[in-house]
Amino acid sequence: MLACLFSGGKDSTLALHKIYESGKSIDLLITMVSENDFSYMFHKPNIKYTCLQADALCIKQVFANTLGQKEKELKDLESALEQNNVTELVTGAVASQYQKERVDKMCKKLNITHISPLWHIDPMNELNELANNFKVIITQISADGFDKEFLGATINQDIIHNLLKVHEKYNTNLLFEGGEAESFVLDAPLFKKQIKIIKAHKEFEGMVGQFKIDEAILINK
Repeated sequence: MLACLFSGGKDSTLALHKIYESGKSIDLLITMVSENDFSYMFHKPNIKYTCLQADALCIKQVFANTLGQKEKELKDLESALEQNNVTELVTGAVASQYQKERVDKMCKKLNITHISPLWHIDPMNELNELANNFKVIITQISADGFDKEFLGATINQDIIHNLLKVHEKYNTNLLFEGGEAESFVLDAPLFKKQIKIIKAHKEFEGMVGQFKIDEAILINK
């Protein structure tokens, strides 16, 4: 069973596409649903709408709950992998040693092959591929330099230019690996349909801003 740890964000979606480009296909999407607004391992914003992405991909999806507590949330993922007889796991790990080391250790324990096709990818290569071939919006910001204009914005060349300016001034990670931001994919090459947002709103609490989807549907491309 080849599964993808799928958050609906740019990295897990691009990692999935890289697997298909290599000649393999994904059997299952595993999406972790955290009860904690802050998780060291898993995305939270708009996670329920990943079901639309799964439908667009025509790939079976399972949701697994976690309290989102540091270290303990890995046990919840471990249980989900065992329950679904996963033998290979694809993740969108890019640069976070914290995440990759823990998933590597867990997979070794379970005799699962961990595949991370984006590991140490050049940030500009990824951003340009996303801008050219995907439709990705920014759904959370939580770092200096990110203002409300980023929320809900599509990652295109203009946004990449702005991300570079923020990076130069504040040394943020261009791919948000430090938790500076989160994203959500509305369309991708493997999607049979695309996601249309019907209603959404922005929320701010301290330095954290979120673009929350209230209603969305699948439409023909």
